[in-house]
Amino acid sequence: MSAPVVVAVVPDSPAQRAGVAPGDCILAINEQVPRDVIQYQLLVDEPSLLLEIDRGGLRHDIEVDKAAGAPLGVEVDSPLFDRVQTCDNHCEFCFIYQLPPGMRRSLYLKDDDYRLSFLYGNFTTLTRFTEADLERVVTERLGPLYVSIHATDPGKRTEMLRNRRGGTSLRWLRVLLDHGIEVHGQVVVCPGVNDGLWFEDTLAGVAERFADLASLCVVPLGVSRYTTEERMRPHTVDEAAFVVDTVEAWQEVFAAAVGRRLVFAADEYYLLAGREFPPAEAYEGFPMHEDGIGMARSFEEGFLGGRSDGFTGRASGFFQAVDGAPAAGFRAPRLDGDGLGTPVRLGVRRGAPVAVLTGELGAPVLGPLVEGLGRSDLRVLPVENRFFGGNVGVTGLLVGEDLIRVLAEQPEGHRYLLPDVCISGGRFLDGLVPDDLPRPVEVVATDGASLREALA
Repeated sequence: MSAPVVVAVVPDSPAQRAGVAPGDCILAINEQVPRDVIQYQLLVDEPSLLLEIDRGGLRHDIEVDKAAGAPLGVEVDSPLFDRVQTCDNHCEFCFIYQLPPGMRRSLYLKDDDYRLSFLYGNFTTLTRFTEADLERVVTERLGPLYVSIHATDPGKRTEMLRNRRGGTSLRWLRVLLDHGIEVHGQVVVCPGVNDGLWFEDTLAGVAERFADLASLCVVPLGVSRYTTEERMRPHTVDEAAFVVDTVEAWQEVFAAAVGRRLVFAADEYYLLAGREFPPAEAYEGFPMHEDGIGMARSFEEGFLGGRSDGFTGRASGFFQAVDGAPAAGFRAPRLDGDGLGTPVRLGVRRGAPVAVLTGELGAPVLGPLVEGLGRSDLRVLPVENRFFGGNVGVTGLLVGEDLIRVLAEQPEGHRYLLPDVCISGGRFLDGLVPDDLPRPVEVVATDGASLREALA
């Protein structure tokens, strides 16, 4: 177990007034050693704190007095202070196995840790879940959690996870639901593996055993050019249409049985099948927006000035407000600049022609919205993802290398708007930063209202 390291202290906070400084290692809080930021938060909520600090190899005790529940004012370097529960599945469709070589080491880590599911929204298969984990989740009400289902038939799930525990680990999902823990499910549909009748069987299994899931998202298989699995291939148009038709049919079943649609197909299926997106209200609050469910419709609603049917993103949960959570993960602000979430603007005059950068899947969504403004100075600039290749076309996986290739051929003096979803910690997935691009860019929050504001 490693001690959390203080990376920032809020000015005039209880921590700063008590003498806590960046670089300090927090060895214990009130004589307890926290194993993750969840336990850390519970400990620092207390009004009187005794922090055991390691500073440059010397140990100090620092006493902090504050109001109960008041923020300590410390940001630490990691959400987990003990070992991450890594994934021991060997799924054919796992995107980690499809990453190019040479990326930063952290991107190759496969986790199956329920704590990262709670904190970041990562999906867990529950194959490494234990009685001790269950006790903590139930006792501390650690929800929502996000669970990869893929198939409810034990044999098929074992085959897909390539793990003998795959056929039995969904028992934990049933127990979590029985204890009132909010759980969202996911099915990655792989053509020729768990599609067709197997997909129907999975939805029937959910209806029979897990109808109290908060939601179930159905997402397509992503295949990069680096896959080594012969069975893994993109959907055909007809296969995508089948998924859409099946999901919509089962939505009617669930609506009649439990009073809500429960299952939703990813936007990518509608794009591939050439179907219209469902209306905003059909997404029932967009509970799985971050997984590509209703992104297009909510973006459109925001762009046109609507309320997006109450969309607020995934439940903000613990991580959004936790005092001490690191600035990482999808719930953290992605925009650089003044630290307040404002776009980065790099020296291009207002009134210049504007290009909105997006992935190939984003172009058919943005195109009609931009055209509807009737502006001759405005265009959508799709970027082909050659870095990952295959059928990877989502904006969130754009990298600096591909942006450099496209922007190098674009005129100087134009405004280039870049969605923040492709940047984390100030960097693209390939390690490059916006300053490496051949044209100045403005990083804009990835929602319709922010884009409309940037274009105003």
